[in-house]
Amino acid sequence: MCYSAQIEADYRSYVRMFGADIDIHEFYRLYWLNAQGSRVKYPKAMEAPFAQPTTDEERAIKALIDEFHKAETLRLEPELFAQRKRLADAERKLQAKPTKTATESARIAKSKIDQTLRRLDDLARTELKPRDSRIFPGYFFPVMIMEAGKLVVKPMRYQCRPAGKPAFYDTRFPGTYNARRDNLEGFWKTQFGHTHGIIVASAFYENVDRHRVEGRELAKGEKAENVILEFRPDSGQIMLIACLWSHWTGKGDEDLLSVAAITDEPPPEVAAAGHDRCVIPIKPENIAVWLNPNPKNLAASYAILDDRERPYYEHRLAA
Repeated sequence: MCYSAQIEADYRSYVRMFGADIDIHEFYRLYWLNAQGSRVKYPKAMEAPFAQPTTDEERAIKALIDEFHKAETLRLEPELFAQRKRLADAERKLQAKPTKTATESARIAKSKIDQTLRRLDDLARTELKPRDSRIFPGYFFPVMIMEAGKLVVKPMRYQCRPAGKPAFYDTRFPGTYNARRDNLEGFWKTQFGHTHGIIVASAFYENVDRHRVEGRELAKGEKAENVILEFRPDSGQIMLIACLWSHWTGKGDEDLLSVAAITDEPPPEVAAAGHDRCVIPIKPENIAVWLNPNPKNLAASYAILDDRERPYYEHRLAA
């Protein structure tokens, strides 16, 4: 399963590469919800295009981003103070008499201090880092679809909630950020052949067992250890990952645009690294047909998934 990916977060890249339009109103709605306290997750790099706004819409979005940053900083600073006090209290107790409780309190405080300082640094800095473009389940990020015959980019959540299903599907089916190819006409039948999209990414990440990466069996008494691998095309090319999306509506709830990456059996090098699934990058010449699916001709959509790009995926331990 593609639990994480390094994506193209700057919507201007979609304009340059594909001539796509931007649904600026959906971007505004996302940042407005975040500023209202909805705690929307998205990669930091998605804020970058609005740092130097040139239109009224972009200026309005920048104001919402600035409002959120200010509120988040005000929320985190007291938390930082509280954890530093907790650490100091625990260290005093440890000096007087070492106890398991004080040791654990000190450990938790140090961890929370590190997390809070990192979050404050992320809010303040303007220079982007590679991790600023990485998404995880629950994150919103740009997805390209076809709307009224035009390529359009909209922010969508990486975990698809099919239209018409109850909101509790998010917890009942936590793995719906991936759509298995062998289940496209089952669980995903209302999306496959109807609402197709493309995720632009440069790498994807998977959880694997260390012993499988090392090509060996577990030793007697050894427990499996999880590691995270980064897979990246050796050519450096971007991937146009095939995905399915949905526009969910519910009474009394905000509309939700969400997406799932389609995965299939892995190529040999991914399987050898210990993982059993892989994303499907489609060819650029198939974009238009993929984004204009015919529900009465699913064979055409399957043909595009078969006629995929087949790069060699290099892998390394993720930082």
